Amino acid sequence: MVFPVVFLKLADWVLYQLLANSCYRAARKVRNYGFFLRNQTPRSSSQQLAASLFPSASHCDVGNNIRSSQTLVCDIHGVLLRAKTFFPYFMLLAFEAGGILRAFLLLLSCSFLWVLDYELKLRVMIFISFCGLRKKDIESVGRAVLPKFYLENLNLQAYEVWSKTSSRVVFTSIPRVMVEGFLKEYMAVDDVVGTELHTVGNRFTGLLSSSGLLVKHKALKAYFGDKKPDVGLGSSSLHDHHFISLCKEAYVVHKEDGRNNQSCLMPRDKYPKPLIFHDGRLAFLPTPFATLCMFLWLPFGIVLAIFRILVGICLPYRLAIFWGSLSGVQLTFQGCFPSSNSEQKKGVLYVCTHRTLLDPVFLSTALCKPLTAVTYSLSKMSEIIAPIKTVRLTRDRKQDGETMKKLLSEGDLVVCPEGTTCREPYLLRFSSLFAELADEIVPVAMNAHVSMFYGTTASGLKWLDPIFFLMNPRPSYHVQILGKVPPEFTCAGGRSSFEVANYIQRKLADALGFECTAFTRRDKYLMLAGNEGIARENKRN
Repeated sequence: MVFPVVFLKLADWVLYQLLANSCYRAARKVRNYGFFLRNQTPRSSSQQLAASLFPSASHCDVGNNIRSSQTLVCDIHGVLLRAKTFFPYFMLLAFEAGGILRAFLLLLSCSFLWVLDYELKLRVMIFISFCGLRKKDIESVGRAVLPKFYLENLNLQAYEVWSKTSSRVVFTSIPRVMVEGFLKEYMAVDDVVGTELHTVGNRFTGLLSSSGLLVKHKALKAYFGDKKPDVGLGSSSLHDHHFISLCKEAYVVHKEDGRNNQSCLMPRDKYPKPLIFHDGRLAFLPTPFATLCMFLWLPFGIVLAIFRILVGICLPYRLAIFWGSLSGVQLTFQGCFPSSNSEQKKGVLYVCTHRTLLDPVFLSTALCKPLTAVTYSLSKMSEIIAPIKTVRLTRDRKQDGETMKKLLSEGDLVVCPEGTTCREPYLLRFSSLFAELADEIVPVAMNAHVSMFYGTTASGLKWLDPIFFLMNPRPSYHVQILGKVPPEFTCAGGRSSFEVANYIQRKLADALGFECTAFTRRDKYLMLAGNEGIARENKRN
């Protein structure tokens, strides 16, 4: 009975707000817009006032460790992030935690969000994105999906000031649950004060808590009392003037600087913490226009994915490459075909980097020969649509070793010793088991690129992984065969299995321009999904 009451209360409140206030706000916006057109100024009056009252963040002195003991306060929206709107992050939350229908509803709301003021707009986006969702799902998206997009949109000028201070507190009207995980994990924030949401049991109602939408200057006074923070960073809007005026020093991050100034772009090598793991299906920042393009593409993408799967299953290799390229799949091959040793009764062991479940399929297609692939986790659907033989491993080292030896005696074998996929330019630690099984080892550097959907997931439905990858307009795969490992770098040449695994990992990383890490499959799943990434057998069957 809780949710009907909640919906009735919300409907009554929204009806009042829309009928009583929205028409007036729309008229006022039209009038203001006409005023702006008559006064062709590069900045709005509020931005000009901000520029005259407070200096730009680029003028803040951060040298000689003068701020090493100071406290900084700021907002994430419009200050730490370059994005002018928070809509894309609500869309990510709606899509990844709530599903495609909720994301579509949020997209439809854009048709009237522009006539609402900031507070009402935020309330509507919060309700659509959060209503009915479980706390753990929202926290998972905040921990595993959003940080990637936050890092890509960090404002370098604001971060340079941020990084020089010793204590940092973020005050934001954005729901705290959306930003706290990122700020504490990547930005080393001391505290996050944000808007709190109402919950019933373990689910969000989509409404604000009794404290309402956070007012930054009031929250700052309540947090610090009579003490003034040393540095305040704010946006060029009038809402932030009162907030940063309560600090000893105040600086403004202008919208124009964040959008157009190349010096504000955060390069990957300056990230506060390396981005190695992240989850979610969307590979792009879902602005309203980009999200609309995705929904328009979706029906074509599904049909195209089915066509590409049928091409891979039914046609010979040469024809599959031809029709695949016509459908938009880009496959590039580099290197030479390895020659098999006629004296060896075993097949060749291909050691690949792991980008998606389709790695062995694209390698087999590039070589135009059937291969056998071993994997730790594979859904029934992936087994059905796979055009090559796939064999599951058990994670028992002795049993898996015997299985792989038997498969090698029957023909060529593909193994991905990382044990799981990684989207970013890093290689996870290689398992050394493969090095004990064969002397003819061929490293294969593989890399995949997508523009719309990721073909991997840690917490979602894995049987959809190849379908999502093939739904991209122009997915691409790069296959580079490095040549056989020299005999002196194999176990037969006196090297230990760990030395062989580390040697091959470094060779593949150098070929791709990636960085080697010591992270494992267990580390990835603990970080993204809160488990060890081990599929449980269904005992009911």
